[in-house]
Amino acid sequence: MNTLVIVGAGPRGTGVLERIAANAPELLPPDRPLHIHLVDPYPPGAGRIWRHEQSPLLRMNSMAEDVTMFTDERSTIDGPVRPGPSLAEWAARRAEFAPYREVADPDVRAELRDLDPTDFPTRRAQSAYLDWVFRRAVADLPPHVTVTVHRDTAHRIEGPADGPQRVHLTDRVLTADHVVLTLGHLDSAPAPGYAADAAFAARHGRFHLPPAYSADADLDGIAPGEHTVLRGFGLAFVDLVSLLTEGRGGRFEQTGDGLVYRPSGREPVVHVGSRRGVPYHSKTGYRLQGPRPPLPRYFDAAAVDALLDRPGELELRRDVWPLMAKDIAFGHYHELFHAHPGRTTLPWPEFLAGYDAHDWYAPGLRALIERAVPDPADRIDFERLDFPLAGLELGTDEELQEHLRRYITEDADRRADPAHSADLGAFLGILSLFVQLPRVLGSGRLTARSVARDVDEWFFGYFSYLASGPPGFRLRQLLALSEAGVVRFLGAGVRVERDEATGTWRASGATVPGHSVTATALVEAYLPKHALARTRDPLLRELHRAGRIVEEVVTDPEYTHRSGLLTIRPADSRVLDPLLDGAPHPRRTALGPHTSLRAAAAFARPRTDSPGFRQNDAAARALLRALAGPESVTAAPADAASTPRGRSVPV
Repeated sequence: MNTLVIVGAGPRGTGVLERIAANAPELLPPDRPLHIHLVDPYPPGAGRIWRHEQSPLLRMNSMAEDVTMFTDERSTIDGPVRPGPSLAEWAARRAEFAPYREVADPDVRAELRDLDPTDFPTRRAQSAYLDWVFRRAVADLPPHVTVTVHRDTAHRIEGPADGPQRVHLTDRVLTADHVVLTLGHLDSAPAPGYAADAAFAARHGRFHLPPAYSADADLDGIAPGEHTVLRGFGLAFVDLVSLLTEGRGGRFEQTGDGLVYRPSGREPVVHVGSRRGVPYHSKTGYRLQGPRPPLPRYFDAAAVDALLDRPGELELRRDVWPLMAKDIAFGHYHELFHAHPGRTTLPWPEFLAGYDAHDWYAPGLRALIERAVPDPADRIDFERLDFPLAGLELGTDEELQEHLRRYITEDADRRADPAHSADLGAFLGILSLFVQLPRVLGSGRLTARSVARDVDEWFFGYFSYLASGPPGFRLRQLLALSEAGVVRFLGAGVRVERDEATGTWRASGATVPGHSVTATALVEAYLPKHALARTRDPLLRELHRAGRIVEEVVTDPEYTHRSGLLTIRPADSRVLDPLLDGAPHPRRTALGPHTSLRAAAAFARPRTDSPGFRQNDAAARALLRALAGPESVTAAPADAASTPRGRSVPV
């Protein structure tokens, strides 16, 4: 019997299991039985981030109809497509989808019963969906593939490249032919840049929180009424503010004058700022009004082939982004011309012919767009979108508060109004980039400086700001919190300085020169960025210490960039092992956000050819081919299958 250990049973581990179930009938003969051990201290399916045991205030930032764990007709994979319901479809017809088991939490049951496809579900609702997806994946395994779940932590892996791998759990050892690391989102020790503020807080008895996952953040050290700086204006900020307001007993109330916040008196005073000084754009609350744009059109396989055939090194902003930008804008204008033709002056075929003929930054294209789209509000301007407060200077703090409230109101109104559905077309254009972007990132052709500056520092942050913001109602809540004086805006270019004389932080922004606020608590409102050298995962820490894994390092004659990510081979996600001269370890695979195969979205949107599905499928097929080889290298299977700490999975 072959044995496989999957460390990490959250969405990525579950996705790999689903692909094993889909591909095993083709690639794993019945005379090659396989036993799979899933190791995770958190519930299988949901894992740590999506576990049920978290605040019901925390939401997804995707609509229920836009979340799926299943391949579909648009998936370009070598293995079989196994369609399945989106979160919305599953919620509406749970009893129809085997294996059925009623959700235990009555509040989640009520939410699922009333869930509209365009609602933004709680993370607890997603946890219930992931639990079902996991049980379905197990049920879909052929009879000669069995599963045991261990609610435990893996601490160490040993074993030669040509022999059995020994995975050390808390009080036992699993022997395996192959090990897969699907560890999900991981913690690292705070980066050195946060050390000074942590030490300052310790010296003066103040509160400092480094980047943390919201569900795990301990905010009890922030006192009611305490002036608190939140540095960062993205999704982590949204979650943290929710926990510091509604989570402390405040409530929102809809009145004739709009949404109003009723404080409990236990909230701090939150001062928020960031580089841009504005929150992420909210998700759209509507569907396309015209036909779906045929994407990708310019950043497609042929275009990437041509890029990679060029001699010399590439830079993302210079060589790749113009193609990417043109596809995003194509999605935008396709929707504008088809759904709102009254706001255009040319027939779509005529506009498209001109659009095809010009590069993105060509003056001729700008002239075409200005002629065909008279209202600047209907045009897409990536540079203006990136830094909307650039160059703005206001005279007083109150002017800033009023300006930001107007900006947020306009953004929330636009994202809720299907008259601006071109924004959704652009969003689909952004998603289409990820069909080919992994090829570029995995090609080794980008300069080290471009990977550092353009990819890790700019593009993924810009993607999140444009396309991965909060639900629209969160911006309405932010406006109510601002009106109530619970949240104050600092503007763009935020700076936080330490004042040893008073033991306080002084925060200021470039938007109101000369204005600053004083605070006794500082929260880094960012999600943690995993760094292999500082990882808190015991398994990766031990592998790194032993020199069996390596951080991704991109180098050229002028620059060296260390990404902090675990280096894998893109084709099959095998782990590169320095002790094998940097070759892929034949018995170790890793997938997920901690690896060098970068991904942007936590979950797939239906019919978008998700790169996560392609990665899972390729890895699963490579695993099954290896496991179908001549013979198992593991010890007797009984050792692996029966343990008081493991349990076979009921479906």
